[in-house]
Amino acid sequence: MKYYYLTFLALLVSFFGLAQDIPQNFTLEEATAFALKNNYKAINATLDVKDAYKQKWETIATGLPQITGDISYQNQLEQPVTQFPSILVPEQFLPDGVVQGPETFVPIIFGEPQQLRATATLNQQIFDGSYIVGLQAIKTFISFSANNKEKTELEVVRAVTEAYGNVLLAQESVLILEKNQATLAKNLFETQKIFENGLGDEESVEQLQITLSSIENQLKNAIRLEKITLQMLNLVMGIGLDSPTRLSEKLTDLTQKKIDPSLLADDFNIENNVDYKLATNLNEQRFFELKLAKSRALPTLNAFVNYSAFAFSDRFDFLTDQTYFRSSLLGFDLKVPVFSSLGRSATTQRAKIALEQAKIQLTEAESQIRLQLEQAKSDYTLAIEQYETAKKNLNLAERIEQKNQTKYFEGIATSFELRQAQTQLYTTQQEYLQSMVSVINRKTELEAIYNK
Repeated sequence: MKYYYLTFLALLVSFFGLAQDIPQNFTLEEATAFALKNNYKAINATLDVKDAYKQKWETIATGLPQITGDISYQNQLEQPVTQFPSILVPEQFLPDGVVQGPETFVPIIFGEPQQLRATATLNQQIFDGSYIVGLQAIKTFISFSANNKEKTELEVVRAVTEAYGNVLLAQESVLILEKNQATLAKNLFETQKIFENGLGDEESVEQLQITLSSIENQLKNAIRLEKITLQMLNLVMGIGLDSPTRLSEKLTDLTQKKIDPSLLADDFNIENNVDYKLATNLNEQRFFELKLAKSRALPTLNAFVNYSAFAFSDRFDFLTDQTYFRSSLLGFDLKVPVFSSLGRSATTQRAKIALEQAKIQLTEAESQIRLQLEQAKSDYTLAIEQYETAKKNLNLAERIEQKNQTKYFEGIATSFELRQAQTQLYTTQQEYLQSMVSVINRKTELEAIYNK
């Protein structure tokens, strides 16, 4: 039984170990949803919101009853001595050789050497203007944390989209470069045979060798970039760098999904924009800072109740039968600001200036956001137009390259003309891939402004 148990346990551990290495397939939407839960910045933003609610209660609690306890123990290793008039001391307590007299003093030690004191104090805030302002500002602080979390999530969505598109771009580049390499290798082989048979020149072989070497270097770099971009996507998603993540979508399919001209005609409500929300939060914060500065000119009133117990002894026996002397105290503390050499006035004036600056910044933010919207619309429109143009150009470049290849092997076109057509094709291929990534990224930027 022990053998079977250990075998089962080993298989179980092996299964879970393999389960962690199983590749996960992600669409862009799935990758985004995963990142919003596991991205490091997104997690911290969520924790910031939780922290804001804890700070809310921390602020509220300062105005509620506060109870403190204090235990103090003292042991006077050398007790202080007081010179006492001998005439006030009974004769039986006078030291030997000391005679009572008006000018004679006797050293006397008062009290026991050890003392234990236990105190409990209840403090209650009755009125404090800054506390009232703090309660009013709690809502703004929580709103700021929530809006900051929202902005972080939009940034995560944008980062995931860019990383996802870059992986697709790298994968498509590898496929295209592998195809180009195979075609060039075939052309080079045929040209080499033609030259060896004395029907061609050596320059044609060398031209193709140069082009092939360049494509091979680009392919090696594209393979490295594919690994790096996948690691970047894993990092943004919040998983291990070397996790075997797989992408379920193709670059062309994803691009088609991201082409939505109707988005350009959507109504824009600036109050939904997260940057506008944060600017509004700043405005509200400056308003409460002004109220706080004004509240410092108001009096504060606090109440307290104190209860204490004392015990004295010449040795440490406080935990046994001991006589404790009790005392209690009720009191109020009223503090009234009278004169601050115009310091409070300067603080209030500075708070007013900061509020005016915040209002100006809010107006500026509104203008900037509207300008960003128009720019984003223009960029998105341009990206779609460039994609359509790049798709057409790619078809033309493929046809031109194919014609020049046919002409070259028929002896009509030179190797230089073939290489020129090939270079044009390779450039057009990269422009086509970049145009698709641009459509994806530009739409994400526009949606971020709309806060979609």
